[in-house]
Amino acid sequence: MTRIFGTDGVRGIANADLTVNMAFKLGQAGASVLSKGRGGIFVIGKDTRVSGDMLEAALAAGICSVGSNVIKAGVLPTPAIAYLTKALRVDGGIVISASHNPAEYNGIKFFGADGFKLADSVEDEIENAMGKQKDLPTGSSIGTIKSHSGADDLYIDHAVASITGGLDGLRVAIDCGNGAAYKVSPAVFKQLGADVLAVNTNPNGTNINLGCGSTYIEYLQEIIGSHNVDVGFAHDGDADRVIAIDENGDVVDGDFMLAICAAHMKEQGKLPENALVTTVMANLGFDLAMKDHGIELVKTKVGDRYVLEEMLKRDIRIGGEQSGHIIFLDHATTGDGVITALQIASVIKQSGKPLSELRKIMAKLPQVLINVTVKQTNGWQEVSSIRERIKKAEDELGNRGRILVRPSGTEPLIRVMVESDSGENASFIASSVADIIRKELG
Repeated sequence: MTRIFGTDGVRGIANADLTVNMAFKLGQAGASVLSKGRGGIFVIGKDTRVSGDMLEAALAAGICSVGSNVIKAGVLPTPAIAYLTKALRVDGGIVISASHNPAEYNGIKFFGADGFKLADSVEDEIENAMGKQKDLPTGSSIGTIKSHSGADDLYIDHAVASITGGLDGLRVAIDCGNGAAYKVSPAVFKQLGADVLAVNTNPNGTNINLGCGSTYIEYLQEIIGSHNVDVGFAHDGDADRVIAIDENGDVVDGDFMLAICAAHMKEQGKLPENALVTTVMANLGFDLAMKDHGIELVKTKVGDRYVLEEMLKRDIRIGGEQSGHIIFLDHATTGDGVITALQIASVIKQSGKPLSELRKIMAKLPQVLINVTVKQTNGWQEVSSIRERIKKAEDELGNRGRILVRPSGTEPLIRVMVESDSGENASFIASSVADIIRKELG
């Protein structure tokens, strides 16, 4: 049987792959495992998808059916639920979101009482417990559901406290992607004194990530091009990531943001071990820049949970991914797009330098990423023609670049990434490998 938990919770098309029955059973099993069967309290948050209410109701019913109580936090970013789980001292947190995926998708992911994502072994325990609850409580032992009217304010105050000083005089554009951050992200920046231009703050249940947000940064680039803006930030659906845009409209992705923040932290004596954690997707230009600054790079496989594991193991305070999932361990237990945006804005303010100048800390080597839609991702490594083309690509690149081919953990995609000192060469090699994969598995 295929494991239902992927790299970031359980995800699928709502009411088809991710059904009400599955959500109910996940609620039962998750509450039973995380409260160790004694009955506990769980906080639930969601993004703006139309299916969020349906899945929230099913999850909450499952949790209550095993004698645990529910606190509904409403629409909030994933990192806000991670924070609230710890701040409210409950037994676990649950987020209903499919992040950057289209509106028809949704997902369910859990946080432990400490605010961290669950280990694979705990997710397996929850999965194995689904549908196996017996001797369900009755009468007054059944759980209850309450809403928390101050959840937004608790997270906003927490985010504001993550930087020193205000952001007065800074004009900031924020593309909320009609997602979970549509209220709190503009509120945080306004509270810190920034002049805020917020767009895509009118979710209707189906427009999340639609032609906006971090998956369509062109929208924010157009805004910056027609307004006098110092910096722009684009969130994904659940705001656990962010992509920045400088005042000239150029993209500042996770590699650049990590480099800028790590160097700033080192200058302030706040970078233990002079190290940060990133993934194998990080651009080679990032490696060279951090070496020049005397900062060690620790690399993991793709996935913010693996970045976090290594950070905790080595007590490293900053880590993240090129996609904009960045973890500031002094302020958050998971990737937080709002706090990341604040850190970048704070560096701009404190340094007195525009983001276009700060981004010169590194020069990115040409990188091409192609997503190939496939019928299924399992077993792709066993296809001889694909293996042979990848080996040929490695030989062609030599020490002038690299190729990385991997399956998506959340969608039926094989991702082909090629870096080279020549953009034309990178495009040719990536396309040829993608064509083979598409022919064999598409």
